[in-house]
Amino acid sequence: MQKVLVSACLLGERVRYDGSDCQQHGVLDQWQRQGRIVSLCPETMAGLPTPRPPAEIEGGDVGAVMRGQGAVRRQDGTDVTDAFVEGAEIALRECWHHKIKVAILKEGSPSCGVCLVNDGSFSGVKIEGQGMTARLLIRHGISVFSEHQLQEAEQRVRELEALVG
Repeated sequence: MQKVLVSACLLGERVRYDGSDCQQHGVLDQWQRQGRIVSLCPETMAGLPTPRPPAEIEGGDVGAVMRGQGAVRRQDGTDVTDAFVEGAEIALRECWHHKIKVAILKEGSPSCGVCLVNDGSFSGVKIEGQGMTARLLIRHGISVFSEHQLQEAEQRVRELEALVG
């Protein structure tokens, strides 16, 4: 059975920066019953508290952060890049440990954003981009989807299982 890494907030865990969740139902409920899901919040796994001040990627450019030329900062300027890098690395290790090839992550998050992140101005403006964890997983060949792409994720899991079965 193909395991799937899922952002903990999508499973109802109150780990978002503001102490809330954004639980999704449907296929995630089914996969939980099957024991298929590995739940993880990169930010809390890296030691950030809940709740915590929001953080954004400077200019929304995760590539610059990964090259050491940018940062993930709180609105007061505090640099929390190291925690975001550590969280991404923990997520990748979990994928390797469980032989995970599919992840479903929370869109818009500086860790988990798949297609969109905030622009770094703390104004609520979303731009095309990826969070630290999403980018690292994709770079290592893991198929990453947001909560808005559950049908596509389900199809990918079926494809992977057909290859083995």
